[in-house]
Amino acid sequence: MSILSIILAIFLPPLGVALKYGLSGKFWINLLLTLIGWLPGVIHAFVVLSR
Repeated sequence: MSILSIILAIFLPPLGVALKYGLSGKFWINLLLTLIGWLPGVIHAFVVLSR
């Protein structure tokens, strides 16, 4: 992961996922998790971006 993706995963998790995967299912899952709570979105972003 680059520094930019780490920063985006912390502050704007859906944007970080969208930059790597576009508007795929991973983005929509992350957006939903971020709307439920910030921490689940961040955790999901780190898991998805680390692959």
